[in-house]
Amino acid sequence: MTRNERLRPAFLVALLSAVLVALCLLSIALGARSIPFDQVVRALFGQPGSELIENVIWSVRVPRTALGLTAGAALGLSGALMQALTRNPLADPGLLGVSAGASFAIVLSVAVFGLGSLFEYIWFAFAGALIASVLVFLLGRLGRSGLTPVKLALAGVAVTSLLSSITSAVVLTNPEALNRYRFWAAGSLADQGGDVVLQILPFVAAGAALALACAPALNSLALGDDVAASLGQRLGLIRLQGVIAITLLTGAAVTVIGPVVFIGLVVPHLARILVQHVGLGPDHRWLLPLSAVLAPCMLLAADIVGRVIERPLEIQAGILVALIGGPFFIAMVRRRRLAEV
Repeated sequence: MTRNERLRPAFLVALLSAVLVALCLLSIALGARSIPFDQVVRALFGQPGSELIENVIWSVRVPRTALGLTAGAALGLSGALMQALTRNPLADPGLLGVSAGASFAIVLSVAVFGLGSLFEYIWFAFAGALIASVLVFLLGRLGRSGLTPVKLALAGVAVTSLLSSITSAVVLTNPEALNRYRFWAAGSLADQGGDVVLQILPFVAAGAALALACAPALNSLALGDDVAASLGQRLGLIRLQGVIAITLLTGAAVTVIGPVVFIGLVVPHLARILVQHVGLGPDHRWLLPLSAVLAPCMLLAADIVGRVIERPLEIQAGILVALIGGPFFIAMVRRRRLAEV
């Protein structure tokens, strides 16, 4: 590898990091009322300034930005990991029932058990995500051909539809659950304090560690089960580790910001294009970290746009992610065949 070839991945990482930092600063500066960048920098570095502005920055906008970073990275990692495990370019926590399982469990915990604290119903979210993912995998394995991408996608659609229907039935008959669900389901970073980020951070960190540890094995798995097994990979252990990672990452993200779709679907494809552009090939040791950087970029950008286009009101980030992600994914599929992405 030449010196220029070694510098290209480093330049890509530096560029994406700079974009993410810029989006973080914009997220802190922009809102119902914009804050000049010099005052943002002054507040962040502890220099004397307006007490009101410092309070807004540290109590509202910094926690909101930190939540976008954490939840976005979790969704990006879980989407990339799920696509690698299933070898299905359409795999996504929102399309394979994981988000629907977490959503159903949260609504059930509020409606049946009357839970209101995040740290109480986050365990229900994890349980719902795990049960839904296991159910999708079991349904996808039925039949003579075993687990195939098409059967997995169909099983995910069936489980998602079933759980979404039950969730709708519960919220329509329970006013308290409906009140909590209607804003949460749209997907938003608003009205969350710094303590929320600290509560989900251990779960996201554990899920990210498991996902990144799978990266070398995922490269072997991409060659097929037989090849991966001949290379000494323990397929059952890899898939179990991956399912646990997806459950932790998706459960934590969905619990706090709602079932934001398309991030876990679009971002891994974009990361794969960038990795191949710098000559690294489909190496999951790069795909997973880049997905964890690109996903919060997309989520924060949607959140920023939603705050400024309808001032002083705002549009939930989940709505804008769907508006951006849907056409973007359609254009990407039309440009390149799914088998080549």
